[in-house]
Amino acid sequence: MIAGVVVLVMGTQRWIRFVNLQIAWMLFAVLLLAAVEGASLELFFSLSLLGLFVIAGITTPFSVVPEWRRRLQWLIVLGTVVFAFLVFQRVLDIAGGVPPG
Repeated sequence: MIAGVVVLVMGTQRWIRFVNLQIAWMLFAVLLLAAVEGASLELFFSLSLLGLFVIAGITTPFSVVPEWRRRLQWLIVLGTVVFAFLVFQRVLDIAGGVPPG
């Protein structure tokens, strides 16, 4: 029973560390965008997603994959789909809209 509690506490500590790192990255992104006066929701989302990729890669456990890491994969997939949509919208804006069909 104690081993199960230790695993639960260690998983919770890693989750809290992951969340703290992501929040710090997002605050850095806000400060960076404010410093270069380039604040936009698209850039903030892109930088936050980049941070999510980096932090998820750095903090990946080697032996046991906690349940919250499995759910994190769905968040990464969703973020990637939204990012692809934003890139598609930007390409359409640059190209001048949808070509006549």
